[in-house]
Amino acid sequence: MVNEQLFINGVWVEGKGQIREIINPADGNILTEIYEATENQTKQAVEAARYAFDKTDWSFNKDMRVKVLLQIANLLESNADEISEIETNNTGKPIRESEMDIQDSVACLRYYAELVKSESPLQIEMNDGSLSHVISEPIGVCSLIVPWNFPLLLGMWKIAPALAAGNTIVFKPSELTPLSLILFTELLTDAGVPEGVFNLVLGDGVTAGSAMTTDSDVDKVSFTGGVETGRKINEICAKTFKRVSLELGGKSPMVVLDDADVDKAVEWILFGGFFNQGEVCVASSRILIHESIYNTVINELCKKMKSINIGSPVEKTTEMGPIISEEHLNKILNYLTIGVNEGACLTGGKRINRDGYYIEPAIFTNVKQHMQIVQEEIFGPVITIQSFKNDEEAIQLANGTKFGLAAGIISKNVARANDIASRIKAGTIWINNYHIPYVEAPWGGYKQSGIGRELGPHGLAAFTEVKHVNRYNTLESLDWYKLD
Repeated sequence: MVNEQLFINGVWVEGKGQIREIINPADGNILTEIYEATENQTKQAVEAARYAFDKTDWSFNKDMRVKVLLQIANLLESNADEISEIETNNTGKPIRESEMDIQDSVACLRYYAELVKSESPLQIEMNDGSLSHVISEPIGVCSLIVPWNFPLLLGMWKIAPALAAGNTIVFKPSELTPLSLILFTELLTDAGVPEGVFNLVLGDGVTAGSAMTTDSDVDKVSFTGGVETGRKINEICAKTFKRVSLELGGKSPMVVLDDADVDKAVEWILFGGFFNQGEVCVASSRILIHESIYNTVINELCKKMKSINIGSPVEKTTEMGPIISEEHLNKILNYLTIGVNEGACLTGGKRINRDGYYIEPAIFTNVKQHMQIVQEEIFGPVITIQSFKNDEEAIQLANGTKFGLAAGIISKNVARANDIASRIKAGTIWINNYHIPYVEAPWGGYKQSGIGRELGPHGLAAFTEVKHVNRYNTLESLDWYKLD
């Protein structure tokens, strides 16, 4: 029974694929073993979702969907302590961050329940006397794939709008962090989710992920993760014109103008770069500081960085936990070596001598725009710092990568900050704050940071097709042809 970890057509089944050890990054110990899905089991999940969409009333019974989403939110809220604990043990993120993720997930479910409840077709009275209705309908079977850094929350950004719109789902969390999604799935039957509407498959991208994207019964793929994987998924979907949403990498700048309050700016720089161990797609990993305050900010940064409390993620006082895995920690350490070899000056960044995958936060100075550490996503607690002379140079540096996911601007002059924001190519720009996603507003990127938007009304629209129905109430003669 303990190995029945796949959820297909309303039933828990044992995975017949690879057996994977799930590791606690805080100590390197094994949390549990996961029996992953085979390609055939993933296909069975797709078939279940297809049947539920085509043969049940889920897709057009809006009242049922609203009721179910609100019940899921209530059950998730009631089980918040257990799920946040397993999220922390599985990811290494501090417990206070996991608790916040649960709260945000609950809010997301409730937001989309209320949004779809209030929606109605757009009616347009045409000049010729006809009446048009513009109707949003669900796309169909949606394959949803999320990464390991925010397993539950990023999952909910897809699950909530997909269900609200009336789609059915095949969901795959990262093979590294499936545990919170298993617990979440256990709540769905009690919430009244019909059989086949939500299916959970576990495994890596090669087996489960590939089957989820290539199956002809899948109508849409929504993926959050790395650029190269996103590119492959986009190419696969293009062959059959599957709908696709991609939320990919980032190398987000934070621009600190010369009028900024230095002490407060330093606090936001630390938060922007090191929150969740820097394992965040929108992490402000490139700090751009006006030359007049450059040295002052760096001195304060290096001083205050040392006071960050790195420790066990289950402790409420911990401010930074371990990196997700030994493999990813080594990737970060390799980037630190690359940066030093490129001529940048490194402060911090040493592996901490204790059980688990811990590293000091790292700051690079003496940085040039062409360097790998500036151009490539490191996805860890590493920031680069550059100076600029004027706003034009700041904008040029900010836009000087292939990414365009997010940016931050710190200034007392809001009009000046707004002007800079209008010229930065990024999907989300924070002025005098950072990191906070708002469920009411869109989330996504420019350039190679992705395609489409999540959250807000745009997030719901991403899981719908738009139909235009035009009608006359009576059939009139056309008088177009000269008919006898």
